[in-house]
Amino acid sequence: MRPTLRDIDIPPSWLALHLAAAWALSKVSPALFGAAGRLGGLILVASGLVLMAAAVAEMARHRTTVIPRRNPSALVTGGVFRLSRNPIYLADALILLGAILWLDAGLALPLVAGFVWLIQTRFIRDEEARLTEAFGPEFDLWAARTRRWFGRRG
Repeated sequence: MRPTLRDIDIPPSWLALHLAAAWALSKVSPALFGAAGRLGGLILVASGLVLMAAAVAEMARHRTTVIPRRNPSALVTGGVFRLSRNPIYLADALILLGAILWLDAGLALPLVAGFVWLIQTRFIRDEEARLTEAFGPEFDLWAARTRRWFGRRG
């Protein structure tokens, strides 16, 4: 069976596309970040990978899907999900920002905002609608106390 566009319209594909664009822009960007950018980039990429692994492990522990557009079998609100409703997407954004710093690609910084907007409009809104439908008030309570990207409310 041949993959369709819907099969490749997944966040890792979009992250790879943004990383490729950052790499291309690094070829024409003036040097801005230097050694500090390399170190900061390494820390951000490593932090993103650790955050992603923690989120995937928590979802596996609850036996629910990590694949967008699939119906969740559990609402995961513990672990890293106490601090972010979307820790995997947050990890993707950290990885992208870290790569931009590592590559010293200042011209690529707007790609982070574009990536966040794209993920929010193509994936997060649909996922939150699925979670609302599946878990109703339980999701609403979690969403009221946990920010979409990072942080707790009151």
